[in-house]
Amino acid sequence: MAPTRQWLASRDFKVGEDLAEQGYNAEFPVIMVPGIVSTGLESWSTSSEARGFFRKRLWGTTTMIRAVLTDKDRWVKSLSLDTTTGLDPPGIKVRAAQGIDAASTFIPGYWIWAKIIENLACLNYDSNNLFLAAYDWRLSYYNLEERDNYFSLLKMRIEHWKQRQGKKTVLIGHSMGSEVVLYFLKWVEAEGPKYGNGGPKWVDEHIEAFINVAGTMFGVAKAMTAFLSGEMKDTVEINPAGSYVLERYFSRKERAQLFRSWAGSASMWIKGGNDIWGDGDHAPDDPDNCTLTHGRFFSFQEEHGDHVHLSGNLTANEASDWVLERTPVEFQRMVFTNYSYGLERDEKQLKKNDNDHTKWMNPLEVKLPVAPDMKIYCLYGYGKETERSYWYTQGPFEPDEDAPDAADPVCEADDCKYNNGSSLRGPLDLPLFEKHWIDTSVNLDTGAPKIKNGVKMGEGDGTVSLISLGSMCVEGWKHPRWNPAKIPVTVHEMLHQPETLDLRGGPKTADHIDVLGSTALNEAILKVASGRGHEVPNNFVSPIQKYVKRMKWD
Repeated sequence: MAPTRQWLASRDFKVGEDLAEQGYNAEFPVIMVPGIVSTGLESWSTSSEARGFFRKRLWGTTTMIRAVLTDKDRWVKSLSLDTTTGLDPPGIKVRAAQGIDAASTFIPGYWIWAKIIENLACLNYDSNNLFLAAYDWRLSYYNLEERDNYFSLLKMRIEHWKQRQGKKTVLIGHSMGSEVVLYFLKWVEAEGPKYGNGGPKWVDEHIEAFINVAGTMFGVAKAMTAFLSGEMKDTVEINPAGSYVLERYFSRKERAQLFRSWAGSASMWIKGGNDIWGDGDHAPDDPDNCTLTHGRFFSFQEEHGDHVHLSGNLTANEASDWVLERTPVEFQRMVFTNYSYGLERDEKQLKKNDNDHTKWMNPLEVKLPVAPDMKIYCLYGYGKETERSYWYTQGPFEPDEDAPDAADPVCEADDCKYNNGSSLRGPLDLPLFEKHWIDTSVNLDTGAPKIKNGVKMGEGDGTVSLISLGSMCVEGWKHPRWNPAKIPVTVHEMLHQPETLDLRGGPKTADHIDVLGSTALNEAILKVASGRGHEVPNNFVSPIQKYVKRMKWD
């Protein structure tokens, strides 16, 4: 084995071996709830068109890459959901892969949960007390239960372990998986045939701890741009030649249409509005000597001859409405019937929200369960530039694929003119949408914040903004209105200190995905699982404590 490869391989199992030698051992059963990247999806379609994909991974493993490159249209069709029901389209059936392998690696050589599984195994964890609750992240949370009985099966497993082993369960959620856990905790205590019927004491009696790893508690900025124009930092940072190839092969419009069929990922829309993310004048995480506040979530410019001037700005509140107005009606309906992104302070309304499933994925609109014996651990990375807000530009109107509402439609309203105010458009294939895309011409390396290819960079773990990672853990759950049982919350931040010799960052990485292999995270998880969670200290390496004081909680 090559020296470098041998050196990297020697780190496997190390955290678990060290703690096992110190007397740590499996105490509580553990259930892992993964995020989008780490949950494999496989085809169960038997139609002649889709049969070539049968039981193959369409998300995760090299099969996905090969399918995208060689048969993109069939891959897109297989992974798209019905935009009206949010469920399987006719003749298409894709399901989450099951078992530990569903999220241990994404593609060969690219581990995800594998390190945590290896280290837990050193403390005597195996398939009898360790489970990976894979799910089809494309579905809305309501449809996860409707189609797959996901939450019912999760509840049954936890109850079975409690009955057989007499132990509560530790739930670990990563990224979107933390939102799924939060939704489950509310679902299981709610009464009604569609819900868990566990009652108000179920969580306290069955859940030892919720470990929130890099959770998207207040959403992800790039969820907004993905649904609007099929873009994010990763797509606009490609060099011009690569960008041209990507646009020709898998255009922004095609990507946006695919994303909009995935109601599950719409749960990661930013939450809390201006009170959390800032307004047009300032944001809580604005850098010192700020030249353009992050509170302007979308900024625009127009060209007039040789001059460029600011033409508009949208705050978090305005950006949400603006994006929704530029998506198809089916997507708007799916969002409104499944999710809510506000901030609720009224305790009477919060009580009503206990029975409103659209609120359960938003920690700002629901109370934590009355579970004083449960513990919450928020573990996340800090120190990697993260997309936070954007410069956008807009172009001409283009036809949507939907059929027009009337024969020979003509737009006669004032806003039917082109951007430059020229001639009124003639007969149209309605409805029309104005094209929007990230303005890659805007760059500012020396400003505050930095702007790269139209993306205003902020603080976080490379994927999720610091505001989303830490605010609820540091401040929100200190308020009785959202945490009536005063569930203790430990916040342990990890500074991103990657090693150059390790492509995945090494033991001190804090990247959103790679943190799952970091030493500090694995140590914390193993201590909680072995009943010694009190040894996990509060640890701050970011300015989050300063930022939360600038937010409007009351």
